[in-house]
Amino acid sequence: MGRHVPPEAEVLTKFHERFALFYDPAKQHGVRPLIALAAAHHRLTWVHPFLDGNGQMARLFTNAYFFRNRIVGYGLWNVSRGLARGRESYRAHLAAGDEPREGDLDGRGNLSDRTLTEFCAFFLQVCQARYTDGLLALGGLVGRLQGYAQLREEGNVPEPEGVAAPLRPEVAAALRAAAVEGELARGELPLLIGMSERIGRDVLRGLLEEGLLVSPAETGPIHLGFPAHAASYLFPDLYPAGARRADQRQRGQQSEAGVCP
Repeated sequence: MGRHVPPEAEVLTKFHERFALFYDPAKQHGVRPLIALAAAHHRLTWVHPFLDGNGQMARLFTNAYFFRNRIVGYGLWNVSRGLARGRESYRAHLAAGDEPREGDLDGRGNLSDRTLTEFCAFFLQVCQARYTDGLLALGGLVGRLQGYAQLREEGNVPEPEGVAAPLRPEVAAALRAAAVEGELARGELPLLIGMSERIGRDVLRGLLEEGLLVSPAETGPIHLGFPAHAASYLFPDLYPAGARRADQRQRGQQSEAGVCP
């Protein structure tokens, strides 16, 4: 890739040994595995061990590295798809990472530490964008909040444990505002749902008890919450309906056996 000349075939074994030693997942802790897999992705393409298919091999290696480090949620999304969506930027950053060291302050190897850092930042941004855009699908969250409130109002969603009443249809406006604004004053809720202050307090209490709204203090501002019982409705790709049914069956079996979940 880029303008660099790959290592000669005779020295590939030494490069492979160094690569395996330096990027060994067992030696990476905390957030280092994420940084290591980004850097390893570039360095494997730079070593260029095959006559053809080096890009595909690097992406396969990266997928394996994700699974090896048990990155939560990986498998529901795939970094290769994210890279494919920004193919030109991906190639440009790969090529930039091939640049030689720019001075004594630019790392200790033959290649530029600065451009490798820029490639890692690009790579991790692709991972984050793929996760939030694909798995969390935040762009449709407001609609799913409103849909969940409507399903609860119509009785088409089982009421969570400890909740005795369906949601009022007006709560959709409060959930939507909390999602869009990020934070609401408690006194705003009655205005949002078009109810009296007394009814507004009752609605707020119910939403707080259910976890659809949360607050750090009894008189503090309120924020959107994501209770487990609503996860498959709000984030269906992250917590699919099949997982919800399996969880419900497990809870039912535990209840029949007298075991606390």
